[in-house]
Amino acid sequence: MGSMTEETIPSLPRKKIAILIDGDNAQPGLLPQMLMEASKYGLVTVRRIYGDWTTANMNSWKEVLNYYAIQPIQQFRYTIGKNATDSAMIIDAMDLLHSGVVDGFCLVSSDSDYTRLATRIRESGVFVMGIGAKKTPKPFVNACDVFVYTENLEAESKREAQPLASRSAHRKTRVEAGPETETEPEAMPILRQAYEMAAQEDGWARLDHMGNALHQLDPGFDPRTYGHRQLSRLIASYKDYFQMRTQEIDGSTLFYVRLKE
Repeated sequence: MGSMTEETIPSLPRKKIAILIDGDNAQPGLLPQMLMEASKYGLVTVRRIYGDWTTANMNSWKEVLNYYAIQPIQQFRYTIGKNATDSAMIIDAMDLLHSGVVDGFCLVSSDSDYTRLATRIRESGVFVMGIGAKKTPKPFVNACDVFVYTENLEAESKREAQPLASRSAHRKTRVEAGPETETEPEAMPILRQAYEMAAQEDGWARLDHMGNALHQLDPGFDPRTYGHRQLSRLIASYKDYFQMRTQEIDGSTLFYVRLKE
């Protein structure tokens, strides 16, 4: 548990998180994965979803809401073609921000209308993460401390749904086929930048500091984009570029990374 904590978000204390979901711009099937992502950064105490529950397109949400204790917030569409959901969600978020009952927010939407909200939350010194599709406009992504793409959650959901034997066979096939190199050119530039930001005078960078630097460079950075569930595994796959070592401190394993000459 210690090594995983060091790798995810060690510098942020345990928080109370409010997850606010734009029901018009999110997928019901990924609700468990979205809650799991938010839970990495704190305890999800406020759970709300916004939409016009009188419309047929919201029916797909209804069966999962009770199970995961999500509170549905009704927002009628007063004008055809206009989305009133964002206004209700923004007002609630600002009320929660000023009440001080939570220490962080998870905004689930691919809508650029929430860019200013995310910026305002960060300006208050409060943690804000986003979850949305890769089509999400970059200003919204960059306004968050962390942004998780739903495509990565979908891929993870499918992997977890695979039978164990099937997954073992897939891993064996990959080993026989040799190491993967196709993602190397894509991932290396940002990894090198993050390493340079986190490197100490002796040339070694703590992996958790490097992870924080990656989120500063791109809040949407996620090792799963490159086919690895953890940052340590992604970096370990670049043996020609990085070397790694570990150090045990108070029962926790710290990972260190150094860029090869």
